[in-house]
Amino acid sequence: MTSLETRAKTLLALHRPGDPVVLPTVWDAWSANVAVSAGFSGLTMGSHPVADSIGRPDGEGMSFDELLARVAQVTASVQVPVSVDIESGYGLEPLQLIDGLLAAGAVGLNIEDTVHSEGKRLRDAQEHADLVRGLREAADATGVHVVVNARTDLFLRQDGDEADRVDRAVARLTLAAEAGADVLYPVGRHADDVLRRLTTELPRPVNAIGQPGTPAKSYFAELGVARVSFGPFLQAALATEATRLLDAWK
Repeated sequence: MTSLETRAKTLLALHRPGDPVVLPTVWDAWSANVAVSAGFSGLTMGSHPVADSIGRPDGEGMSFDELLARVAQVTASVQVPVSVDIESGYGLEPLQLIDGLLAAGAVGLNIEDTVHSEGKRLRDAQEHADLVRGLREAADATGVHVVVNARTDLFLRQDGDEADRVDRAVARLTLAAEAGADVLYPVGRHADDVLRRLTTELPRPVNAIGQPGTPAKSYFAELGVARVSFGPFLQAALATEATRLLDAWK
């Protein structure tokens, strides 16, 4: 556990508002090694690209065990901390999720508030916070401070009135922070003023989604972001380039 605890502390310390850590989103040992060789000090594993890599649909189309098999391959091949998107939790208890992640060598997680197995309903704010609390308590009981990244899909889903969506996201993620989240992830592409408001009003470091190519890290730094990940966009960019290369051989 000592190595895992050290990696968890390292991952948490990388989150600095205004000096964001970029955690490339990878899906297998090859992509993980490409990112580490490029000089990155931590990684995320996204559910969408991992699912694509094994022929499953996103939205819990793969099982937790299938995800963990990929995680274990990645953590065995790189020495940097790895955080894993566990979607909405696969219907499992917090202790099962934490034990599985630690056994596979991961030291961070994303937890979504869209429940894929229940018609993609949105958990209410307190329900999501309670799940975050369960994950925090289960992790703390192991002695490893697993970095919990609480995500809301309000912006992706465009739920409710746009006029108060930021207010509702801030309230929802503040509850998650109070329940033990280390990082907050209002996933989506935001206008500058909205992202600045989120980084200002939320009580924990904020994760933003980036797209390889543009905008650059400095853009997110100026807006107070503490963490940038790529979701499915790095894999998509590589697929576009691979298609271009292969087209010449048709």
